[in-house]
Amino acid sequence: MKWLDLPSAGTAQGIIQLPGSKSISNRILLLAALAEGVTHVHDLLASDDTARMLDALKILGVSITQSSENDYRIEGTKGRFPALTADLFLGNAGTAFRPLVATLALMKGNYRLAGVARMHERPIADLVDALRQLGANITYLGNEGFPPLEIKPADEQTNDTNQLTVKGDVSSQFLTGLLMALPLTGKPSIIDVTGILISQPYIELTLAQMKLFGVQVEQRNWKQFILPTTQSYQSPGTVIVEGDASSASYFLAAGAIGGGPVRVQGVGKNSAQGDIRFTEALEKMGAHITLGDNWIESRSNRSSPSDKHLKALDLDCNHIPDAAMTLAVTALFADGITTLRNIASWRLKETDRLAAMATELRKLGAEIEEGPDYLRITPPVTRLTPNAAIDTYDDHRMAMCFALASFGAPIRINDPGCVSKTFPDYFERFSLITHA
Repeated sequence: MKWLDLPSAGTAQGIIQLPGSKSISNRILLLAALAEGVTHVHDLLASDDTARMLDALKILGVSITQSSENDYRIEGTKGRFPALTADLFLGNAGTAFRPLVATLALMKGNYRLAGVARMHERPIADLVDALRQLGANITYLGNEGFPPLEIKPADEQTNDTNQLTVKGDVSSQFLTGLLMALPLTGKPSIIDVTGILISQPYIELTLAQMKLFGVQVEQRNWKQFILPTTQSYQSPGTVIVEGDASSASYFLAAGAIGGGPVRVQGVGKNSAQGDIRFTEALEKMGAHITLGDNWIESRSNRSSPSDKHLKALDLDCNHIPDAAMTLAVTALFADGITTLRNIASWRLKETDRLAAMATELRKLGAEIEEGPDYLRITPPVTRLTPNAAIDTYDDHRMAMCFALASFGAPIRINDPGCVSKTFPDYFERFSLITHA
């Protein structure tokens, strides 16, 4: 489908069962593959990104059996993949590419890792530089500092403890990959982080999943991470993947914009995902949020479709980089000028999200100031520009968050199929809660 026309929506109300978290799903798959023992994974996200990880693990010799669409049985390899040579295609799945680079770099095989054109534009030098401190043998096959990569057996290291440094201000996935891979060396490890670590909640998520598989990490002020003793991954037996908090943001925002109540099920107040804090941003904008153990509900005091009942906000979004995109579109329905700060990492995602978001918001009549690491959004004085054709840049989050603009005017979403990366039936689910 080349495009999808969304009619103007008046209200939002209903209940949505969330798909599994992408971030948790791909972490769990890799840890289960590296662990000792069999892991039964339930409610795994079915998407392009998880498909890339599953395909890669199978090529690497991991025994994976699928019992239903979202349930898998994974036989762990005790930290060593059977396949010593492999060519892996990982699409644009950063949550698969970066951790697999780190893991394979510390093994004894010959591997090539590639992706789509955009993945080859996403920097990876900081991760490679950190791995080379451990003796990794990694070659760039294209442009220096970017995928595709070739990995050969690492050089033997005689140090009793792994000590390395990594930059923290480009992508948290670099640190995640290192943390997940280091137990494979069989040594204690110390990672020093230079610069301000962005997306800290994603590192918290990584540490939580590692702990689930029996590996403890001590962190000191987000500047140093210590694996104090030799540790190895052990299967917890059964893992149930939590619903995706980033995906929840679109429906919760719909409840705030369209009156609600809208309830998402599968994630709740005790979530380990950083994007759960999107609810705090919505509350600052004036939405009413209720959190249960396994659900979240959003509503507002909206009196009419034209009522700008939400308030603008000025927010440092370092802790919610993905969900901050949802705030950018929600700002169209707020009274005042919204400023989203500390979002430079947007430029290194599936597309340059800062530039893309600025371009598409302007199509809807908003006045936009795009800075190097911020976005300032002034909504239209009256209604949104009707029938705007929103380009999505092969970026699932661009497509999903701009669906919210339909509360202001009918719109066209170009290339709606790009949502298959994380949420293949997103638009069908979105239509269930929107009403004329």
